[in-house]
Amino acid sequence: MKNLACGCPGSNVRTIEKKEQTDTTATGRIDSELRQWPTQLHLVPPSAPWLKEAHLLIAADCTPFAYAEFHRDFIKGRVLVNACPKLDDTTPYVEKLTAMLQQNDIKSVTVAIMEVPCCRGMAMMAQRAVEASGKDIPLEIAVIGVDGTRRS
Repeated sequence: MKNLACGCPGSNVRTIEKKEQTDTTATGRIDSELRQWPTQLHLVPPSAPWLKEAHLLIAADCTPFAYAEFHRDFIKGRVLVNACPKLDDTTPYVEKLTAMLQQNDIKSVTVAIMEVPCCRGMAMMAQRAVEASGKDIPLEIAVIGVDGTRRS
């Protein structure tokens, strides 16, 4: 087994191969849209193969819990990294996001945050990383209300 910095085999970078979507009409269940592992920003290396030519989704940790259609409306067609701007040590985030943008041909960046003030830090970090990358990458900020509705 490869030696990992954190010692956890769950941190191994992997692509999740998906079979064709199943018909979920009868059950009402939806399939996961997640296509890679890990997702935690601290664990994702800027050299992860699935970042190449990706549409990047940067999500605050609470957003998928608040927004019921998160997989369909946000993860589908995107590569996900998630973090918490309030509880995480965010010191390396701008530098890491900048490296991801510089080392890969990222097509767009979407940031999904909650409407609470502490989440605005995630949007600001993403904006700073896009600027520091020196690339013209479209950036969208999606704000989710604590009631589960999309505000923007």
